[in-house]
Amino acid sequence: MDITKLLFEGILMLSWKNLVMIGVGLLLLWFGIKKQYEPALLVPIGFSTILVNIPPHVLVKVPHGQEAGGLFYYLLQTVRLEIVPPLIFLGVGALTDFTPLLANPLTFLLGAAAQFGIFAALYGAIWLGFSFKEAASIGIIGGADGPTTIFLTAKLAPHILGPVAVAAYSYMSLVPLIQPPVIKLLTSRDERRIKMPILRNVSREEKILFPIVVTIVTCLLIPDATPLVGMLMFGNLLRECGVVERLSTTVQNAFIDILTIILGLAVGATMRADTFLTLKTIKIVILGAVAFAFATAAGVLFAKFMNLFLKDKINPMIGAAGVSAVPMSARVVQRIASQEDPSNFILMHAMGPNVAGVIGSAVVAGYLLKLFG
Repeated sequence: MDITKLLFEGILMLSWKNLVMIGVGLLLLWFGIKKQYEPALLVPIGFSTILVNIPPHVLVKVPHGQEAGGLFYYLLQTVRLEIVPPLIFLGVGALTDFTPLLANPLTFLLGAAAQFGIFAALYGAIWLGFSFKEAASIGIIGGADGPTTIFLTAKLAPHILGPVAVAAYSYMSLVPLIQPPVIKLLTSRDERRIKMPILRNVSREEKILFPIVVTIVTCLLIPDATPLVGMLMFGNLLRECGVVERLSTTVQNAFIDILTIILGLAVGATMRADTFLTLKTIKIVILGAVAFAFATAAGVLFAKFMNLFLKDKINPMIGAAGVSAVPMSARVVQRIASQEDPSNFILMHAMGPNVAGVIGSAVVAGYLLKLFG
């Protein structure tokens, strides 16, 4: 065997596209480490992107005959076979406090209204020439829910999983930059200064019944949402029932951390130069921004619409928290409220539509899966 080829095989096989994607991986690492934008996902995705673009691509090798596949090939199967995303929802459920939503059920409507961004991007994607399955996968970016986005895309359009996932997590990390201009454009200073009363106390019984009732009702109406909604609500039941504290603690910490590493590496494994460097990727990135902007606008405008019929007005900014970037979006709303009036504390009110958005995006994903799957 040629000693030069043996020692420098990777370098000799390296193309300019591989170099570009290695640069993309380094950029994702920079965002995750230096800027701390969704570091738990962007660091594994960025490093994985570098690994899969180093020839001869040993980690993504497909099994052939008696020969085993590469590590990343098997990690990807955990995503494609609906294993990791629903289990991450189990952890999300255990980490989520639905008390603000139960204390003011009206905010559920704001979480639903924010899902309009999904359909805005979906129709935009169809207009740009994407297939219905691809459009649905791109549209779900507007839900601002990474596991949901990956779950749906892996089912409907796995060939665009890489750019869709990166767009989703990148824009989730940029919520503090994307949402404030939209919120301020659609609200007046007086609206942003509206104060809301303290939320009522929610009983333990309500907290326990909520995940059970939501599971039964939602999964009967939209069976395709069962993997996400069912695991989300089971995780929340572990949190609220008070008799399985060890399970709840494990799910909230080590369990979800392990799954996040697997998910990040698997997503990065889809970002090979031959599939990522396309015109489609540019369109997906643009549509992702449109989805987030429309979701924010829809939540704010629906809150303003609700105020036409409410005696006690709600601060329309909390509608922007209807995207399920928890709790980042709610914190953005609180920061703007504090800038307008330091004594105005609406964080818990914003958490209502924020956690409702988690349920809303999962339900919409189930609906789209039923429609196009």
